[in-house]
Amino acid sequence: MSELERSAGVLLPLISLPGEGGIGDLGPQAFRWIDLMSAAGWVYWQVLPFHPTEPRFDNSPYHSTSAFAGNPLLISPQQLMQEGWLKPEEAEVSHVPPVGRVDYAAVRRHKQRMLRTAFHRFSRERVPLDFERFREHNAGWLEDFALFSVLRRRFRGQPWHSWPAPLRDRDPQALARVEVEHQHALQEIRFLQYVFACQWRDLREHARIGGVRLIGDLPIYVTYDSTDVWAAPSYFQLDANKKPTHVAGVPPDYFSRTGQLWGNPLYRWSELKRRKFSWWIERLRPALDRFDLLRIDHFRGLVGYWQVPAGARTARRGRWRKAPAAAFLDRVRQEFPDLPFIAEDLGTITPDVIEIRERYGLPGMKVLQFAFGEEDPDHPFLPHTYEGRCVAYTGTHDNNTLRGWFENEIDSTTRKRVLTYLGPGAESSDVVTQLIRLLLDSPADLAVLPAQDLLGLGSEARMNLPGSRRGNWRWRLTTEQMEQVFSAETTRLLAESGRRP
Repeated sequence: MSELERSAGVLLPLISLPGEGGIGDLGPQAFRWIDLMSAAGWVYWQVLPFHPTEPRFDNSPYHSTSAFAGNPLLISPQQLMQEGWLKPEEAEVSHVPPVGRVDYAAVRRHKQRMLRTAFHRFSRERVPLDFERFREHNAGWLEDFALFSVLRRRFRGQPWHSWPAPLRDRDPQALARVEVEHQHALQEIRFLQYVFACQWRDLREHARIGGVRLIGDLPIYVTYDSTDVWAAPSYFQLDANKKPTHVAGVPPDYFSRTGQLWGNPLYRWSELKRRKFSWWIERLRPALDRFDLLRIDHFRGLVGYWQVPAGARTARRGRWRKAPAAAFLDRVRQEFPDLPFIAEDLGTITPDVIEIRERYGLPGMKVLQFAFGEEDPDHPFLPHTYEGRCVAYTGTHDNNTLRGWFENEIDSTTRKRVLTYLGPGAESSDVVTQLIRLLLDSPADLAVLPAQDLLGLGSEARMNLPGSRRGNWRWRLTTEQMEQVFSAETTRLLAESGRRP
């Protein structure tokens, strides 16, 4: 991987931006956020996956119907007005809370109506040439996604393995009939993906001009009931009826006596390797068009994965299986020589995972909140132990905020360890600022802080609680908070740590 310079970034999901549409989007506030970052000297903006989400998965960005498509809920009404697809009165928001937390049901009602209006105007006009170019360039995933979306609507959300056999098994004649019968609906889905791509392209260019680089998040696994598995079942561990034989998870450990059962279908790595990992290459290509760096979630799954029999109630019955990490990364390096990836190497990490990460020069992750759970003066997540080539976080989207963690989550012994490590004069009332300073002063090439920590917010601002199924992925900034993230104090800390360009 190309060298990281000493710098800092902010972790903020797109949905968490302020604005009037009930959810953060690709509009003016995203441009304003980049301007604020640039002026304060923050180089990297890290976001979460922005693929379509579903209520049944609590709108988690890690459970999507496509590993390629953009989430239409993130389309900006203001940008649609600028393009002439909406009139001002058509973009007015009603009954959608503007701040605080995302009300997904209200946002969906409002945005689906608004986007349909924009598409109807589009469909009455001559199709722009760049729309046809977009469709042609992205045909490899776009056409399957449009078909899958229409069929799921037609069968009222039933999973694809329960569809009539000709459609489940992608009989060409059956799919051709769908294309004829649902031309208008298919074109609407293509239009929304086109709009998303155009708005993201404009935002990315604004970031480039401002010197802000974008970090994306690539989940290693895809959802079973997704376009990805329906369109390419031979790449996944499925039986003759297209149902999973084994699923993903992680084994029992200190944090969970039964492990974690994720339920995603596992890859059939032998088939992927036989096809020269073409599916992965085609997945990475558009992602690297969108971002400067990609965090590969659960990187250890590329080296060895926990295979759990389908139908198991917990992850206990799993076993470790090898994955062809070296062959895979060699192929990836042929296409993307710089290997612009961050390896999420948290959890159960064995020497072979470390060896592969180091062989390919990929920076790993350090999470400050994980450094104090035991009495170990040389714990690998304590800042004084960091090697330069890593990305250090106070916490991730799965952690509590720093304040929530310190005040509500850890016991008195751990709290004492934190204060002892901070040194003489450390006070609980100022522990968030002190921990941020500690991380910024560390040897890590890149330090990334969640916006909630820069604001000193408590547990009410937590983004996700792993294992819980309700109330996640909702927190949003207010407009005032967005301005406060880049306060004079945080800008001073950035400069003092040598991370401001």
